[in-house]
Amino acid sequence: MIVAGVMFIVVAPLVVYIPAMRGGYIWDDDLYVEENPLLSSPNGLWNIWTTGLASQYVPMVYTTFRFEYSLWGLRPFGYHLTNILLHVFNALLIWLLLSRLKIRGAWLVSAIFALHPVHTESVAWITERKNVLSLFFCLVSAVAYFQYAFGSGKESTKNRSEIFYQLSTFLFLCALASKVVTCFFPVLLLIVLWWKHGRIILKDIRDLSRFFVLSLVWGLFVMWWEHKYVAGSAVEFGLTPIKRILLASHALWFYLGKLFCPVNLTFSYPKWNIEPTNPLHYTWLFLSLVAAWGIWHWREKLQRGPIAAIAFFVVALSPMLGFLSIYTFVFTYVADHYQYVASIGPITLFVSIGCIAVNRLGKYAQGISMASVVLILLTLGTLTWRQCHIYKDRETLWQDTIRKNPDSLLAHLNLGVEYYNQDRLDEATSQYNKVLQLSPDYAKAYNNLGMVFMKKGNLDEAVKYFFLALQNKPDDASAFKNLGTVFLKKGNLDKAISYFQQALQIAPESAEIHNNLANAFLLQGDFEQATNHYYEALRIKPNFADAHYNLGFLLDQRGSLDEAILEYMKALKINPNFAQAKDALAAAQLKKKFEGVKIEAK
Repeated sequence: MIVAGVMFIVVAPLVVYIPAMRGGYIWDDDLYVEENPLLSSPNGLWNIWTTGLASQYVPMVYTTFRFEYSLWGLRPFGYHLTNILLHVFNALLIWLLLSRLKIRGAWLVSAIFALHPVHTESVAWITERKNVLSLFFCLVSAVAYFQYAFGSGKESTKNRSEIFYQLSTFLFLCALASKVVTCFFPVLLLIVLWWKHGRIILKDIRDLSRFFVLSLVWGLFVMWWEHKYVAGSAVEFGLTPIKRILLASHALWFYLGKLFCPVNLTFSYPKWNIEPTNPLHYTWLFLSLVAAWGIWHWREKLQRGPIAAIAFFVVALSPMLGFLSIYTFVFTYVADHYQYVASIGPITLFVSIGCIAVNRLGKYAQGISMASVVLILLTLGTLTWRQCHIYKDRETLWQDTIRKNPDSLLAHLNLGVEYYNQDRLDEATSQYNKVLQLSPDYAKAYNNLGMVFMKKGNLDEAVKYFFLALQNKPDDASAFKNLGTVFLKKGNLDKAISYFQQALQIAPESAEIHNNLANAFLLQGDFEQATNHYYEALRIKPNFADAHYNLGFLLDQRGSLDEAILEYMKALKINPNFAQAKDALAAAQLKKKFEGVKIEAK
């Protein structure tokens, strides 16, 4: 039976996630994988752990991506498969842990977790490696910790227990390095220990003190890191304390609703309008207070199990409830992947209640319970299979989001980007205009409209929109960069250089801006400055084919044919279809050949 149970939990998710394996890259996957120079640069691993070059400080995640890049390059299948396998391991570890804790229905909890459609976002989205990897480390850490905490007290096993404690600590550090919100993990361990002992004993606090200290230190470090390196992305959400409380109470019930009725799941949900002056907006808070009072009032009858499961759910969700500001709150206050860990609590409670009911009803209920289990798992698997299809590619994802959430700022903006990349410029313009209807001061939409007009050749109109972007966001590096590009096209090199330099002040680690500034210096005849910025672009992004080609062209013009040929070859190695690089390489090799003939003639 154990073998059959393991086979089901391994095979069933691999089957239902087949559409995800066939999918490509979606939102943010370019930052994490597709265009991430940290995965290919020689000193990338060092930079992952020690610099601010990454979009978030999740070094363990980037380390796994770098390792995978060495195996299968940029083919998305491998990254999808790794996410799915980690999800499978997480389901198996949940089964192991719950069995170790002697919780009823441990296998069914694991199976529901493995197949639940609300987890599709965490598994099918490559960027959410953060979720599946951090939970994996947390679960293995918990296994080691409980082996230490509940192991034999005999003298002969004390040394081994200490090893498990040290191992648990190390794995928890790995979890923190995968996603900082795992800092709540010691609290979850404390909840389980309270459920097990019936009280929190001094030994538990002493043993977990190390974990709490690590959580605090790591959390403060990441806050400092983000303030230093991504301060430009900070957004004021206008959430007063009472708004945050109303948001948190609504979000709790929202997540429970999606867990028990997983329909109309979407990548970006409508953003709630929270009005403290509207009495109806206190409904969710009132329900939360009633539920809390009921749990306290009937705590003796409920016993510790249900209370622990509910506490697990609330604590695991707490960083995502609105008490902390998250960048995605610009678009929505909730997301399916936020409850990847928290869902374990309600699922365990639901299954345990079902097992108790079946035991009380006796053998007559066994047939019904088996049929119910099959129906539940089949339904969840089918819904997950269907949900996976929306992660096929970016265009499919955003179109699905707009169908379910027509006013999604995020979806309209990014669908416009997809249309722009496909040269469907009128459709891109329509999407950006929709964004401005929804949010008239959204700088990125003005910037993107400027890019559309620049692509159409209407440079004066493009300049107007880039200035509108800067009017709404004065530190928009992209708008400054695009202004530089416009004036480069117009032949006004001084203005182009000035705007590129302003862009670099805001985003000094942008390889593209360095490359564009180098182009401007090259046209101005300042070869030294041009060379310096090309090399800086390639330091930041070693697989930047355009920069290799441009540097090769500069070296070619200055007579350094051997070095130029090497740069052209590097560009072609990165992009074998780079026509200009092919022609330039052929011309440089021919020029070198003729130089050899001239030398022989002399």
